Amino acid sequence: MNAALRRLLVPTAALTLALSMTAACGKAGGDKKDPTTPGDTTSIGLLLPENASSVRYESFDRPFIEAKVKSLCASCKVLYNNAEGSAAKQKQQFDTLLTQGVKVIILDAYNAKSTQGWVQEAAAKGVKVLAYDRLATGPVSAYVSFDNEKVGELQGQALLDALGPKAPDANIVMINGDEADPNAAQFKTGAHKALDGKIKKVVYEQSGQWDPTVAGQKIAAAVTELGKNGFQAVYSANDGMAGAIITQLHGSGINVPVGGQDAGLDAIQRVINGDQAYTIYKAYKPLADNAAELAVDLLQGKDPTTVTTSHIDSTTDKNIPAKLLDAKIVTKTNITQTVIADGLYTTTDICTPDYATACTTTGLK
Repeated sequence: MNAALRRLLVPTAALTLALSMTAACGKAGGDKKDPTTPGDTTSIGLLLPENASSVRYESFDRPFIEAKVKSLCASCKVLYNNAEGSAAKQKQQFDTLLTQGVKVIILDAYNAKSTQGWVQEAAAKGVKVLAYDRLATGPVSAYVSFDNEKVGELQGQALLDALGPKAPDANIVMINGDEADPNAAQFKTGAHKALDGKIKKVVYEQSGQWDPTVAGQKIAAAVTELGKNGFQAVYSANDGMAGAIITQLHGSGINVPVGGQDAGLDAIQRVINGDQAYTIYKAYKPLADNAAELAVDLLQGKDPTTVTTSHIDSTTDKNIPAKLLDAKIVTKTNITQTVIADGLYTTTDICTPDYATACTTTGLK
């Protein structure tokens, strides 16, 4: 073969080989899309805030959302990350999802006040953000959560119920959630709505920052300031902090009603044992299911108001389509009718050897 002919045939052969390889790759991969490619229309980002002060996110929210998305959209994938209590880390995770081309992000913001710029950037790229559990700032497409002010009212009412006739003369310590979390402010508002005027006084009120260690430090400071008999009950914004508070109080020889929220297994066991007065049960499966349905609808270009039932305003945006669910007080008298009836836990889960006697006394078998 002469040199001129070789120069003509070699590029042609290379082109033929490249085309055949492309066809083969397309055939092997079918129509599936790489979830990390720009313009991805099969993946939903899921960003949850932390895993230290509450076990709910890894135990309930994430698996429920993933399962519901799969049931609604067999080809869809959930790209999951947990911020582990860091707003900076969550911002990096959010940016990564934008780079990957995800078109819908379910965002449970660790610091909801910091997200306005994130969500605006996403919107500019045609990415829809669904605010989950906490109302992120910025132009979110929809919001699904519980009615958090009502949750706070339930917490306050449960604390009053635990005090009974002693309530009008009771001094209360309040350990609230993180001030960066708008939910914490709503819980606090609701709790005050229930408690104010029905107790003697809130004598100490601080943020526990959703951190059990911080909450333990704050209750220790309250005991130092007020004395062992200076308060008759403690409001804790969640169960993770309540556990640390109870441990600190018992170490100081103090036994007063303490309540929280989230209905974690350890909290239910403390309720059974009489260490914790109550928790608030927020049924995570309906919450997660609604979020998954909204996310799939947004991915498919559907109107979120087919799922949402109301509207809510954030500090930056108005009339956000919202789905707000109701919560329930859980005490040792209604565990069977709440977390067990809903399949959240079984009696075997709750009644481990350490709690067998308490379960028998309570009537759980």
